Amino acid sequence: MTLDDVRAAAAAVGPAILRTPFLASRVLSDITGAKVFVKFENLQYTASFKERGALNKLLALQHSGFGRGVIALSAGNHAQGVAYHARRLGIPATIVMPRGTPMVKVRHTRAFGAHVILEGEDLDAAKVVTDRVAEAEGLTLVHPYDDPLVIAGQGTIALEMLEDVPTLDAIIVPIGGGGLIAGIATAAKGLRPGIEILGVEAALYPAMIDTLAGRPVVKGGLTLADGIAVKKVGKVTAAITRALVDDIVTVDETAIETAVIHYLEIEKTVAEGAGAVALVALEQHAARFRGRTVGLVLSGGNIDSRLLASVIMRGLVRDGRIVRLRIALRDTPGALGELATVFGRADANIIEVLHQRTFSNLSAKATEVEVVAESRDQEHVASLLQALAQAGFEARRLS
Repeated sequence: MTLDDVRAAAAAVGPAILRTPFLASRVLSDITGAKVFVKFENLQYTASFKERGALNKLLALQHSGFGRGVIALSAGNHAQGVAYHARRLGIPATIVMPRGTPMVKVRHTRAFGAHVILEGEDLDAAKVVTDRVAEAEGLTLVHPYDDPLVIAGQGTIALEMLEDVPTLDAIIVPIGGGGLIAGIATAAKGLRPGIEILGVEAALYPAMIDTLAGRPVVKGGLTLADGIAVKKVGKVTAAITRALVDDIVTVDETAIETAVIHYLEIEKTVAEGAGAVALVALEQHAARFRGRTVGLVLSGGNIDSRLLASVIMRGLVRDGRIVRLRIALRDTPGALGELATVFGRADANIIEVLHQRTFSNLSAKATEVEVVAESRDQEHVASLLQALAQAGFEARRLS
């Protein structure tokens, strides 16, 4: 893999791929002390960078042959990239996806005309299905990351970033199977050898870190960053990462959720969990990048709307903007009105009230009330609790 391979991919896919914006973020720059630019790959037609590599591979197959069609294994973004461009090129496509794949990704993949097979609890189990179907039906595999043509396609991102901002000191990149970081590192180091490339993995799936260290990959579990929840990285991608990537860090689930919210609130854009991990790394290692020019790869925006709503609500709770209190109250007419008055005077908006009379150790003449309320921040919650105590109400905050 060389810079010339990435340049060839850019020439091939350029007419059909959006050159996504690479924009300065004044707020993120102020927060971190770095000069921050964001590469908005969530603005691709399928809302992910995966189109680039998929199209580069499909174009090559158009010339060399693809049998009776192509098949791909994917948790979603690669699937959509293959399905969309295969339809454009008139190539039949079959996509195998694990059963737990977010439905928004399944729905979009089917909408692009692919035949979708939902089987397997995870990518490893789904791979067995992929291999079986490919052999039985004479289909050509389009690997999601461990293919030089796919890697070269993903590397076109770095070409665009450095054309737009030639003075970049560092690029922070999500890592799943390694195709994205391998392509970006190849292109970026080829153009600017001194640039720092930092990879980011979900803490539950440190597959690249473990592989490069010669350890078995033993972690796993439910992660918001399902797009990079990979237990086995590629041989090609691991070799390139070992040679060209400067460092890899991991980020936890709470921080990933917070980064999704930061993109929403600060940049007014939607990032899926895997797409937000580069921002987490920047925020958690701000001292490392202070005073430097840094590019973040926002790799995708395919997140289920129900899941996004949950992430937003959980973030509001963590910030103290929604609070749940359990309050002892005498079970008499007017008592709830008095309580509501305290909330109103404290400028806290009551969202929900639940009486609990049965499952309680209080007197039979008393009740427990759970109140969910909107507040401004943690300081406002503290003042609300103080106002309740001064009014004679015993209140306890619930996590």
